[in-house]
Amino acid sequence: MTAPPTSQQHLTRLGTLFLRNGMVTAQQVEQALERQRQLGSARPLGEILVAMGLITDRQRVQVIGEQWGIPVVDLHRININGDAVQLVSQELARRYTLLPIEFAGPRLIVAMQDPLNVRAIDELRLVTGRDILPGIAPEDEIRSAIDAVYRRSGGTSVETVLKSFSSSDVSDVNGGWLPPEVQVAEEAVESDAATQPIIQLANAILQRGIAEKASDIHIEPNKDGIRVRYRIDGILSDGPSVPKNVQPALISRIKIMSDLDIAEKRAPQDGRMSLRVHGQVFDFRVSTLPAHYGEKVVLRILDKSSLQLGLSKLGLQDNVAAMYEQLLKRSHGIVLVTGPTGSGKSTTLYASLNTVNSGEKNILTIEDPVEYDLPGITQVGVNNRAGMSFAAGLRAMLRQDPDIIMVGEMRDRETAMIAIEAALTGHLVFSTLHTNDAPGAITRLVDMGVEPFLIASATVGVMAQRLVRRICDRCKEAYMPPRDAVLRYGLPLDDANEPAQLFRGAGCEQCNNSGYRGRVGCYELLPVTDDVRARILANDSADAIRDAGVASGMRSLKDDAMSKVILGQTTLEEVLRVLYAG
Repeated sequence: MTAPPTSQQHLTRLGTLFLRNGMVTAQQVEQALERQRQLGSARPLGEILVAMGLITDRQRVQVIGEQWGIPVVDLHRININGDAVQLVSQELARRYTLLPIEFAGPRLIVAMQDPLNVRAIDELRLVTGRDILPGIAPEDEIRSAIDAVYRRSGGTSVETVLKSFSSSDVSDVNGGWLPPEVQVAEEAVESDAATQPIIQLANAILQRGIAEKASDIHIEPNKDGIRVRYRIDGILSDGPSVPKNVQPALISRIKIMSDLDIAEKRAPQDGRMSLRVHGQVFDFRVSTLPAHYGEKVVLRILDKSSLQLGLSKLGLQDNVAAMYEQLLKRSHGIVLVTGPTGSGKSTTLYASLNTVNSGEKNILTIEDPVEYDLPGITQVGVNNRAGMSFAAGLRAMLRQDPDIIMVGEMRDRETAMIAIEAALTGHLVFSTLHTNDAPGAITRLVDMGVEPFLIASATVGVMAQRLVRRICDRCKEAYMPPRDAVLRYGLPLDDANEPAQLFRGAGCEQCNNSGYRGRVGCYELLPVTDDVRARILANDSADAIRDAGVASGMRSLKDDAMSKVILGQTTLEEVLRVLYAG
């Protein structure tokens, strides 16, 4: 095995390869190298290009594979040999971010995040008794594949824990499950402390949500038991049913983990907790709500790895991405991101902040609540009891010499007016609104009491968005759609005036037979051009503003979604569900 190239050689050769493959320009490589110097980081050039949104992680891996002479593995399109997987424990696979995929005679083919990790290869050779043929794959693809292939056998499932219980085990909260002296501490799932049945059950419920890549876990008491549900790719799906006599112990366990009052059952409570799963830390935002059959608990899973998204991973089409990047380069003005709850607005804002966070600017955010830690950025949480509202926090920020400000949400006229004042006095401001489309954001501000001339002067662009489920790459198949559906929704016809083929997921183990895995954004970007500004100043309707935006190059949400149907990223049914319903 050859030794890894030195840092300087790596940067020089890698930059040349990215240029040769047409993935970046020489100017972009220089920008990435400058960003690396500013951050004082030894982070590889490829990772910086990904963080800047200039390339995808798969493109980075393809170039590294070419540079090192190591085959690139596409885990979405291969059949993983179950016998090969059984040779390596889940703990080892997660520790080194690798996955056995197939045999090559007496040798074992392994997809690795870092195929030059000699220690990992030596340990694999020792554990499996076989020589190792390493391949390279993106980290997120390997982790997703690990979640899928070890889902049935890795860790302790909820069902397994429940089968180990006897009726006497769950008689009451203090009957051996959850003694009152249990310490309020964050325990790792792998910890020896997690030996009591209730701790195993709570951990198994949380682990399953993480493995399924759920955004929320719902624990819902009813008359006969407890229903556990997971929100996966925006859709709630049923999980295991838990016996009714487990309810007091399970709810109390989660409250203790979240530092909530276990004696308070009549008032809603909010808390947070962290859990280490296979070496990775996940934060949870916890909410309890007193209901007819007991307290309902909802846990929002906050995966810190999602913060590393670049703009390239959001699903922005090339022309929209170029227009949006131009907005991010502005020295002042307001950039608004709109959409309903759960449409990915926060992710877009975080990706935008990552793009502009060069180390040369003072960036401040005010959020309710602060869910993720952003390195190099000052974050402030709303605390209405202490008088720290969005407006008060924003007003204080203007005395902190900011360059860029992010306001979690414009909820009232006062906040909007202070944000506009900041934009007009030389600051770049990001914020969100709850509207159905981009032109609706303008009329919403007017309805809040903001003068049209202030909106026209301060706003530089509005991005509306939705999230649709992405077709599972593993089981994607082509089909011919009905002709009437094609004509109704404006999809293209082929040369023979027949419907062009579309794609759908057949369903497989990796996507839980749903046909979908992950989500992709659909976007509508309204740049505030002179024509759009004139419509705003005239206090025209949202439809008139939309017409001016389309004339200026805006593409509607529905057009963007339909283009993703044609490209095979999502299905027509999914677009109808998200955008056309109602």
